[in-house]
Amino acid sequence: MLIAVVGPSGAGKDTLMDRARAAFADDPRYVFARRVITRPADAGGEAHEAVSEAEFDARLPGFALHWSAHGLRYAIPGSIKTAIAAGRVVIANLSRGVLAEAAARYRLRVLLITAPVAVRAARLAARGREEAADVAARLAREAPLPEGLDVVTVMNDATPEEGAARVVDALNRAAEDARR
Repeated sequence: MLIAVVGPSGAGKDTLMDRARAAFADDPRYVFARRVITRPADAGGEAHEAVSEAEFDARLPGFALHWSAHGLRYAIPGSIKTAIAAGRVVIANLSRGVLAEAAARYRLRVLLITAPVAVRAARLAARGREEAADVAARLAREAPLPEGLDVVTVMNDATPEEGAARVVDALNRAAEDARR
């Protein structure tokens, strides 16, 4: 099963996924996919495999999924296919724009991590990376999910510990469902 993690800016996806990754570090049922991105490794944000545009192009046939967003190119390594075939639950941070393709290729569950707009606005402002107008534009930009997907929503409106516990619970349910 592939778990596609999506959610709006400021929802706390990276924080919760880092905590879930730590919680499942010794659990062989789970694989956390490391994205391949045409962004320098030291650019901040998530830990990823940094590649050049040329390297991305050369590796394109081997990717399980790929897309472009915000002037960058993203991919999920083809190695997830082996993990899924072995019955493992693969968790990957995906773009909403690639969900339909992912659903066509894999048994997919979408883990939508979200939070109220006021909470997201405060988190984005606290990052200090954008002007207020940019934060407002980011908050207004929320694409709908494709119809017919298996979606589990986690509301991340409390402490990181509470949000992570909700994610861990959702992933444990996914692992149980994957065995069926």
